[in-house]
Amino acid sequence: MRDTRESRLLLVLLVAIAFALITVDIRGGEDSPVDGARSAAATVFGPIENGVSAAVDPVGNAVAAVRDSGERHDRLARLEQENAALKAKLGSDDRDRSRLRQLDKMLKIAGQGQYGIKGAEVIAIGAAQGFSWTITIDAGANDGIKRDMTVLNGDGLVGRVTTVGPNTATVLLANDPDFTVGTRMEASDELGFASGQGDRPLRVELLNGKAEVKKGDRLVTFGSQADKPFVPGVPVGVVARVDPSGGNLTRTLYVTPYVAFSKLDIVGVVVQAPAKDPRDTVLPDKPEPTPTPTVTVTVTPSGAPPADGQYQYEQEQ
Repeated sequence: MRDTRESRLLLVLLVAIAFALITVDIRGGEDSPVDGARSAAATVFGPIENGVSAAVDPVGNAVAAVRDSGERHDRLARLEQENAALKAKLGSDDRDRSRLRQLDKMLKIAGQGQYGIKGAEVIAIGAAQGFSWTITIDAGANDGIKRDMTVLNGDGLVGRVTTVGPNTATVLLANDPDFTVGTRMEASDELGFASGQGDRPLRVELLNGKAEVKKGDRLVTFGSQADKPFVPGVPVGVVARVDPSGGNLTRTLYVTPYVAFSKLDIVGVVVQAPAKDPRDTVLPDKPEPTPTPTVTVTVTPSGAPPADGQYQYEQEQ
């Protein structure tokens, strides 16, 4: 359009009309006379604007996508936390069940031997005692624990109390090289002394060098004077190997202990000794022997040897 007087006049007129429409729209509020025109324009141009916006505003779309992704990530994180909490609860339940089994076994031993025990939990292993095989339990002087008390669990002899604090105590384990306990053989009553050898079987020196001992025989504690540090009748272990006597004054045995010293959790301190020696009553039941099949072979002649020179055999089991 050429810049003429008429064009300038037309421009001024259009601007004036635009201002007039704006003024009318503002004063009209919700009843503005131009609402119909605005709605019509939105209907016509709205889809076009949306398409153009989607095409020219990838940054906005990316931000929205990241925001949604963050929400999904948060939900995933919450689910993972809930799953972890559930697994921890299940693990805790498994541990509780294991502890209940240990407690049941220990109470059974205490009942059979008539031991008065104080239950405790192992809270540390080898705490500040150098290379000694020791544990720390969460019971001490305030619970009636004293030095030189016998410690057991549901399997047998664990050790003896060596140090006592107000709320904790240290237990020297039966497999420690400085540990020694008097033992008695089941049935034969042969006496000896068992010493710890770390992660190897206990070494037992029988006082009778000619004692008849075989693999599988079992031992219990003999007991100490005034029942300290050991009460009688606590299961110690099973004979794994017997050294030849060789004319020695003593006989050496190697005994697999009943207790797994690397898996201790619930233990009991014997705070009251039995009124009488329980002897062998606390030992676990012996496993049922596996029957050995017997085979009887009968030679049945058939009058004449078979053509292949073999006999017929009947086998009974």
